[in-house]
Amino acid sequence: MVNISYKKHILNFKFEAGTSRGILNRHTVYYIKIESENNNNIIGIGECAPLEGLSIDYLPDFEQKLDRICKELSTLTNFNFTDIYKFVPISLPSVRFGLETALLDYKYGGIRKIFSNDFSEKNTPITINGLIWMGDKHLMLSRINEKIKEGYKTLKLKIGSLKFTNEIELLEIIRSTFSGKALTLRVDANGAFTIEEVMNKLEILAKYDLHSIEQPIAAGQKFAMKEVIKNSPIPIAIDEELIGVFGEEKFKLLARLKPQYIVLKPTLLGGFKATREWIQYADNHDIAWWITSALESNIGLNAIAQFTAEFENALPQGLGTGQLYNNNVQSPLKIENGKLFYDQKLIWDLALTT
Repeated sequence: MVNISYKKHILNFKFEAGTSRGILNRHTVYYIKIESENNNNIIGIGECAPLEGLSIDYLPDFEQKLDRICKELSTLTNFNFTDIYKFVPISLPSVRFGLETALLDYKYGGIRKIFSNDFSEKNTPITINGLIWMGDKHLMLSRINEKIKEGYKTLKLKIGSLKFTNEIELLEIIRSTFSGKALTLRVDANGAFTIEEVMNKLEILAKYDLHSIEQPIAAGQKFAMKEVIKNSPIPIAIDEELIGVFGEEKFKLLARLKPQYIVLKPTLLGGFKATREWIQYADNHDIAWWITSALESNIGLNAIAQFTAEFENALPQGLGTGQLYNNNVQSPLKIENGKLFYDQKLIWDLALTT
């Protein structure tokens, strides 16, 4: 038998992280620990990080639900993955993700190895995009210049909260210096555009040689989204549209909307098993995809990065969030020249998780 417990931790952002849904200053996460009753010193650690305004399990009684599940699973004789899917409802996707991570870590001996691949064992990097958070025009421009100096070849800009003219001005400045071949640009509207204005704004944005735009209109407007995808001059990536969609509904959603891209966040989708299903369905429909963190600490980010490395996907991934917090878990993850590495020479400091 194993003991399963958790610890709550509040992550503090280094800056005000702006999205079209508001400003983020803090993020509450829960570290799940799996350890043997035999005291063999092996501890598997995972992370549940429901995100306010986005996760379906960001609930006032989330901690009570997590506590009950940990106690219930601790009574099982041979706890394993089938128990996660049996005892944890799909309405608690971040808990499934946290338990999957902790159990994989435990099975590998509690060394924070979640998947055995070239990223986790041979220092082979994953190419990532640089994320530009919303702020005033001058702040965003300064962040853009900083990311370019750091060696990023793909940038993702959060848009939708500034005046649209200011956002276009930023794109003008970038494209006056860097062509589409020199610098790939993604934008993420987080559903900020209305149905009435979306096509006009997409036509204007298309002048700036964008790779894609994520979630131009709010999720749940399936007929409108289908029309936007069909008629947009910019490839559409859907993100929030995937949250809360389970089972065969995944296949139906992709068959109906046929987006050019989907963006996968394992914490929000129900973990690795659920994300693999999205990838399978996307591949069946010739829909491209990339994987993105959902503001987890380095415990969750490490798991997602190792999972991402299981696939041959040349697109830059959204895994550059490990430097967001003042009080993150110290890890071997590091970023150089727009690539994420797992540096075997660096060590984990797990004091915040215990």
